Amino acid sequence: MSQQFTRITEQPSAHAQLDSYTIRQLLEAINEADQSVPLAVAKVLPQIEALVAAVVARMQQGGRLFYLGAGTSGRLGVVDASECPPTYGVPFDKVIGLIAGGDAAIRKAVEFAEDDVAQGWQDLQARQVTSNDLVVGIAASGTTPYVLGALQACRAAGISTGCIVCNPGAPIALAADFPVEVAVGPEVVTGSTRMKSGTAQKLVLNMLSTAVMVKLGYVKGSKMVQMQLSNHKLVDRGTRMLMEELNIPYDTASALLAEHKQVKAAADAYRKQQPDA
Repeated sequence: MSQQFTRITEQPSAHAQLDSYTIRQLLEAINEADQSVPLAVAKVLPQIEALVAAVVARMQQGGRLFYLGAGTSGRLGVVDASECPPTYGVPFDKVIGLIAGGDAAIRKAVEFAEDDVAQGWQDLQARQVTSNDLVVGIAASGTTPYVLGALQACRAAGISTGCIVCNPGAPIALAADFPVEVAVGPEVVTGSTRMKSGTAQKLVLNMLSTAVMVKLGYVKGSKMVQMQLSNHKLVDRGTRMLMEELNIPYDTASALLAEHKQVKAAADAYRKQQPDA
């Protein structure tokens, strides 16, 4: 690691006496700090754009998107990956979230799991990662060995990589083909990167997966036309989508959706049944 590299996320808080603050003062301090995060993300839109384009290109050819991280970063990747199938109807193996320490680490920290430089690559190999895929390392510090080792191994194997880090010029950013470096600065609680850094990573992940799925055709207009109908709220939403799209009554739309199980499939089937104008 370069001796010149400094983790700005570990620098002292601007609020040196948090323990003397009132509740209102604490909330105001956190809220003020949080307002800077979208502005930091806006500054790296070109980096996010490049990463989205790369992911779309791989997935259009049948590749997959992997997220790889530890702690908060890993959990955020797992959450984003797990929400893609119900939201967009993509198969569960198209966006995959891996976390240091395995699934148990989602709920309870696994000590020193993030320090294993070889495990990230081993976890990817267990999922048969190939050069058709793209691996995104998520690490606020930009130095997590679990992530860094995996990205370095991916590069050696000819697998494209991206990253989401909060320390510009970090080793993980240097190891990634498509780095996203969001400089959010010191945290309110010194070094607590679940705060501004985690918020920045969540914003970038929202942008990344949403833009990818739109470009892959899983959204029509602004509607999730291939979402999984996994509860009554979503069934009602899908029914109303069909009502609006096809100009049909609720009962007709409901019956269509019950038969075809998906908004897009139901709409396509209905149109095929209509006589030519």
